[in-house]
Amino acid sequence: MATERSNVKVYTVNGATAGSSSSLPDWLTRKRAAAGKGKRAVREQVEGTIELIQGFEFPEASNRIKTTRDGHHVIATGTYKPQIRVWDLDQLTLKFERHSDAENVDFVCLSDDWTKSIHLQNDRSVELHTQGGFHYRTRIPRFGRSLAYHFPSCDTYLAASGNEVYRLNLDQGRFMTPLVLEADENDGDIAGVNVIDINPAHQLLGLGIDGNGTVQFWDPRSRTSVGTLRLPRQRLLSSTGVDLDGVLSVTAIASRPDGLSYAVGTSTGHTLLYDIRAARSYALKDQGYGLPIKKVIWIEGGSRMAGDGMVLSADKKVVKIWDRNSSANNFVSITPANDLNDIHHVPGSGLLMTANEGIQMATYYIPQLGPAPRWASFLENITEEMEDQTTRSVYEDYKFVERNELKTLGLDHLIGTPMLKPYMHGYFISLKLYDAARVIANPFAYAEHREKLIREKMDKMAESRIRSKKDAGVKVNKALAEKILKEEERTRKREERKKAKQAKAAAAAAVQDEDVDMESDEEDEGENEEVGAEEEKKKPSLLNDPRFAKVFEDPEFAIDENSREYALLNPSSFAQKKGRTAVEDEEDESDKISG
Repeated sequence: MATERSNVKVYTVNGATAGSSSSLPDWLTRKRAAAGKGKRAVREQVEGTIELIQGFEFPEASNRIKTTRDGHHVIATGTYKPQIRVWDLDQLTLKFERHSDAENVDFVCLSDDWTKSIHLQNDRSVELHTQGGFHYRTRIPRFGRSLAYHFPSCDTYLAASGNEVYRLNLDQGRFMTPLVLEADENDGDIAGVNVIDINPAHQLLGLGIDGNGTVQFWDPRSRTSVGTLRLPRQRLLSSTGVDLDGVLSVTAIASRPDGLSYAVGTSTGHTLLYDIRAARSYALKDQGYGLPIKKVIWIEGGSRMAGDGMVLSADKKVVKIWDRNSSANNFVSITPANDLNDIHHVPGSGLLMTANEGIQMATYYIPQLGPAPRWASFLENITEEMEDQTTRSVYEDYKFVERNELKTLGLDHLIGTPMLKPYMHGYFISLKLYDAARVIANPFAYAEHREKLIREKMDKMAESRIRSKKDAGVKVNKALAEKILKEEERTRKREERKKAKQAKAAAAAAVQDEDVDMESDEEDEGENEEVGAEEEKKKPSLLNDPRFAKVFEDPEFAIDENSREYALLNPSSFAQKKGRTAVEDEEDESDKISG
């Protein structure tokens, strides 16, 4: 199913259609639900739905979703019962599912494929999984919130409540000294660490703090803090109507591969873009709901993508993609059918995968954001077919009428009854009832409409007959057409006389000049004559102008020479016509017949 927002088409290729939770009238929603089992509804649902990946769902809800670095598999966690599912993208189907004892909070792939991964669970446990299944489990002192893996040192950083970030070294198989975070007196206490980001360019750790609205940067080599980024607290809290003494937290961080830019999401629903060399943000985006940001992503993928330089920010209600240089305007805005838990952008493509509170995980394809991934190249052909497919509107069986039109149709006595559904400044009425009332109010409407269609069809058939060139295209207002032709002929003769005078003057000047080349003059004159003839042919005429074609074709545009307005605009011609006797008119008609 395709939806179009701000001239950008969004194709739902898995799950519920984007924006399907938009508000329709309750009575219409109930009616559609009651009639949902009809053959037409089932056929439209089947024809207008694409299921890109088979079985792309969980029994109750999904928590996290990611693709492997080799791009061949999708790994997602969900519930209930808590489980891990892996889909093979080459086969577009479920590969396997694996159950766990606790619900997942976050996970990271340790290998390029799905075979090795580490999972942070909501019971303070950390699980390691391999190709054969569950491998090892350990626990951390506090409830975890996020994790990240530092490949050069084999350290797994586990963010949790409190001011410590735990380190689990997978090479040595033991916990290392944790990172102890300290805050300034002006910043406030640290309630915990919500998110960890590792910059792919220089491996700098970015820690999103819960409670004081700061981002701390740590060097993993020396395990020391190298700086603190303080968000504009008053500006963010005041824009959402929250007390200035309220809590501001960082809920999402994403570093750009260039190593200089950071996107920071807050608990107030704002996304700020920073250059690491400056303390002030150069862009600010408000989601509009005041809900914590779930995910921020830098849309990257090479020169083929239209999305280079785009930023994706998502809370649980809406996903917005916007240009980092102009945050005021949205490239596209997507409203999922269910509350969002996580979103993942398939690198180098226009495909977005979401984990949500619904059974089916939604997948959106945006051609203007990037091409289809290699394993789903057929999407481009399918979306072209969907553009040509016509779908039935939800209001197709209803007609919207205003109160004045109800009085005209004699249906104003139905106001307040189930026959009329109030909506905005009017009412929805059954289309069958509307057609019946219109026929009763004007019984001859159908006959007049039918007669008009027959007349138009006969006129079109008459146009195919062979006609004289003089009267071609002129069916009405022939007197006006003759007047226009006379004026054009008079103008043409005037221009010819003017050109002749100019030619004589030029010839006289040429005779006086002894160095004039006669042969070249003759060629120039011939060329000028040809150019003049071509210009005369191309010269626009009121009779040939398509904008005024109906004036000489449609009888509704015929000039009524007996009207008072015509007499006021043309007093001389009207008086001349009025002064003629009936005998003179009969003589003129007899002369025309004999001629």
